[in-house]
Amino acid sequence: MLSGRTDRRAPGPARFSECEKWPKSHADGRIGRAAGGPARRSALLPRRDPVLLAGRSRPGPECRAGAGSWHERDTDPAGTGELMKIGIIGAGNIGGNLTRRLTALGHDVSVANSRGPATLAALAEATGATPVTVREAARGAEIVVVTIPFKNVPDLPAGLFDEAAEGFTVIDTGNYYPQQRDGRIAGVEDDGLTESRWTERQLGRPVIKAFNGTYAQDILDRHRPAGAPDRIALPVAGDDEAGKKAVRALIEELGFDTVDAGGIDDSWRQQPETPVYGLREGVDGVTKALAEASPVRPESFRG
Repeated sequence: MLSGRTDRRAPGPARFSECEKWPKSHADGRIGRAAGGPARRSALLPRRDPVLLAGRSRPGPECRAGAGSWHERDTDPAGTGELMKIGIIGAGNIGGNLTRRLTALGHDVSVANSRGPATLAALAEATGATPVTVREAARGAEIVVVTIPFKNVPDLPAGLFDEAAEGFTVIDTGNYYPQQRDGRIAGVEDDGLTESRWTERQLGRPVIKAFNGTYAQDILDRHRPAGAPDRIALPVAGDDEAGKKAVRALIEELGFDTVDAGGIDDSWRQQPETPVYGLREGVDGVTKALAEASPVRPESFRG
């Protein structure tokens, strides 16, 4: 995953306005699936604004103009009206900003980190997400986002997904940084596994690789309506076609186009130092960059 500095590898601290801190909720303070969808637990969200439009709380007019404002974000770009329960494991730059955006879209988000729910109080207060332990993060979730350092994936608790929703999907945002952070991982170096194939084997579940080459700040700032000329595209790889479809729909709801990058064994095309990694272009540019990738891992990303 990319964080927010101007180079390709490091995230800076997320910065957002007061308008971006307000979560969106239904008028009764709860979120849930659209009528007719499968039943699931609702989550209470704090009410912070008395102005109700179309049954949802919104901030005042000062927050409704400009890039990244609520006027642009408080929409359902995919037009599905479908709200999901989403678990996010990892509250760093990518995990934190996905929490901010997904709660703003009305999804029921539980978020966890390695330090415990008490350390997530500020993020929960700002977004309405539910802080939980890592072991609880996937409970009832239809999508689980794993966004932690690559080397820490094997340390996730056994039975992590036992209480996830039927047919749930796992998103892997991770990258292998052997020299910078992770040390040498034999499965990647010796067995030739792609990063996400290695992650699948640790988790015991198929994953969809997405957001690994996305600048964290872009999740807040660069979402655009469908058809906008400056809308950027993100590559998505995975073997589970139903899961890939669900993830692509969610990304498009977040305000980005998507490109099918193939299966998990093809996901080397979006690993660090490939042409698509950190690329801010549309569908054509991302498709071209994926085609130009080399399967040879650069020396700077070998352990």
